[in-house]
Parts: sequence; structure tokens; C-alpha cells
Amino acid sequence: MKRHIEPVGRYVSLLGKVFQVPRSWRMFLRELVREIYFQGVGSLWIVMLVSFFIGAVITIQLGINVTTPLAPKFILGYSAREIILLEFSSTIMCMILAGKCGSSIASEIGTMRVTEQIDAMDIMGVNAANYIILPKVIGMMLFLPILVIVSMLVGILGGYLGAIITPEIPLTEFVSGLQMNFHESRISYSIIKSEVYVFFITTISAYCGYTVDGGALEVGQSTTRAVVYSNVAILISDLVLTQLLLT
Repeated sequence: MKRHIEPVGRYVSLLGKVFQVPRSWRMFLRELVREIYFQGVGSLWIVMLVSFFIGAVITIQLGINVTTPLAPKFILGYSAREIILLEFSSTIMCMILAGKCGSSIASEIGTMRVTEQIDAMDIMGVNAANYIILPKVIGMMLFLPILVIVSMLVGILGGYLGAIITPEIPLTEFVSGLQMNFHESRISYSIIKSEVYVFFITTISAYCGYTVDGGALEVGQSTTRAVVYSNVAILISDLVLTQLLLT
């Protein structure tokens, strides 16, 4: 039992060190801009690529499988939109980011740990956790709404292309379904979920890297743990947040 509870305590203790007022706002803002560029802007291409093709595949799958004459064709566009807005652009996209950004954060901080850069900061009296981890957390949380909205737009664009190339889907009916009963709250719901997810991604990945003990092999293992633990946290959070926000 202790071996399962102790990491949780160390994780919470690390968060206490991370979320403190930075000693130098100039250095914090410099690192914040750097993290927004590398982790946020650097993720745009993978978000757009995956969103486009997944949006198209969702639409094509719906058109092929929903063949009953009792279901109107506009339901295809409505269903594709709801899937993209409610789940894909938040949950699935953040699981992809856990693999890209989470592994990057864990390996970067883990390398700093095994090369004793973090120990050197501690000796100089610098709050290493605050200096290294806080800009990553804040930077990702600030840029994430842009990634979510881009994913929604590109996903729906991919769905539109899927409707064009699928004979079973009348394009006018698909567009009508996209517009039917649209609620702006779907966007805010997706953004709220994504903010929670990315908090877990950045902090769990940072914890896995910060607590590395060993060498290059252990850094690789910590990167794997960061991705696995982040995805588990996302799935659990998805279940809880869906129950809280949609019921």
C-alpha cells in the first residue's frame, strides 16, 4: 500500500513547490513564451493533421453504417459535430498531446535531473520546481483553448470532405445537421475538460521527470510512465467531468 500512496504524496508535495510566486518575473515570462511556442505552437501541426482525418473518418463511418431509412440523413452531420465537439477535440486530442508534449516534458526534466542541473539549482537556492515546471503548466493551459478550437474547426472541415466523397451522405443534409441545435456551451464544455486534462499532463509528466533516479535508461522509463499515467488521469477525469458538466 505504501508504494502506491507515497508517489501521490510526493506529487502533491511537488505541486506545492511549483505553484509559488516566481522570484524573477522577467525570467518566468521568458520561459513562458518559450513553452507556449515549443509545446503549444509546435503542437498545431499534429492537432490539425489528426483532427482533419479523424473528422473525415467519423463522417464516412457514420454514412456507411447508419443505413436505416428511419434515420434522417441530417443526423449524420449532427452526430459528427457532437462527437468532434464533445469528445474528440478535448479527450482524444489531449491523449495525443500526452504522447507528444508529456513525453517531451518528462524527458527534458529527467535529463536535467540525471545531469545534476536541478541539483545545482537547489544548491544555489533556486526553487527549481517553480522555475522549470510552472512555465510549462501555465503555457500549455494558456494556449490550449486555441488548440481545441482549431481541432474543432479542422475536424468539421474534415467531416465536410468526408461527406463530399461519400455517396451515401447528401451534402445539403449533412450541412443542415451541422447547424441543427448548436449550443455554444459545447465549446466551453470542451475547453473546460481540456484545461483539466492538460493540467494533469504537464504536472504528471513533470513529476515523472523530476523524480528520476539513475541514468539514461531511467529517463526513458519515466517518459513511458508519464504518457501512461497522463492517459489514465485523462480517462478518469473524462468520466467524472462528463457526469458533473452534462447531467
